[in-house]
Amino acid sequence: MKTYKIRHNTTYRYDGLASICHNEVRLTPLTMPTQRCVATEFAVTPTPATTDEFRDFFGNLVTSFSIQEPHEELEIEFTSMVEVTPPLWQGVAEDPIAWDFAAEQLRSQTGAKAADVRQFALASPLIAPAADLRDYAAPSFTKGRPLSQASLDLMRRIHDDFEFVSGFTTISTPLSELLQHRRGVCQDFAQLAIGCLRSLGLPARYVSGYIETVPPPGQKRLIGADASHAWFSVYHPRAGWQDFDPTNNKQPSGQHITLSYGRDFSDISPVKGVMVGSGGHEIDVAVDVIPSTEFQSQTQFQQQS
Repeated sequence: MKTYKIRHNTTYRYDGLASICHNEVRLTPLTMPTQRCVATEFAVTPTPATTDEFRDFFGNLVTSFSIQEPHEELEIEFTSMVEVTPPLWQGVAEDPIAWDFAAEQLRSQTGAKAADVRQFALASPLIAPAADLRDYAAPSFTKGRPLSQASLDLMRRIHDDFEFVSGFTTISTPLSELLQHRRGVCQDFAQLAIGCLRSLGLPARYVSGYIETVPPPGQKRLIGADASHAWFSVYHPRAGWQDFDPTNNKQPSGQHITLSYGRDFSDISPVKGVMVGSGGHEIDVAVDVIPSTEFQSQTQFQQQS
């Protein structure tokens, strides 16, 4: 088990005064079989007039708040302590269930659980099944190939075929353009994989979170240089949801921290809101994913000094 302290700071700077704003924030890590959120706290400047917490449709914890005074800057800071345990079952060698059998099995099942899973095989606001996505997935998903093995191969191919380039895409860039230009960021690669899987009739969901970054040997970790991350999950009939990270070509095994999941990015944007005011705005995001060995050493140093 690994323990992480996570600091996520978001700052909005407006060109003019904002008179009021309403926001929803999904920055509280989930508690689930492979992860436990031990503690979390948040601070907002200016002080909100109202705050609330609720679970969204998918079970993610949402913090909402309203600023009802004129302001030129909005700062949101979340700090969480999370324990992460690597999954016991990866599914590659343990169960040879074929992907096409799994898809057919899902279509024939009834009941609440099947309906909950099946919604992730349908089109969503940013991801729709398409022929070009099915064609891209085809070399990985040959007839009778085990689901986990095929998903691993799709993850590897996206990692090898696409270049990580910040700023080349936006959240509204169609997956067809991503396929054409072969450039994007983690959210693009996750949504591309989900589109491929849904085009084959398989349930897949979008996962938002963080990943521990390791600095080069002899160098210190840069404060604030981490970032939000995204990957995808495939539903396996025996193991349940299995995670795959195409940006890094690996299955999460203790270094990934899950914030929330949904059908695509539009369901679970970490910070979103509306404001009343004039002009545009700039946004700065700083994230620190601090492993326990590091923040415990900091605490010991502070106690000694």
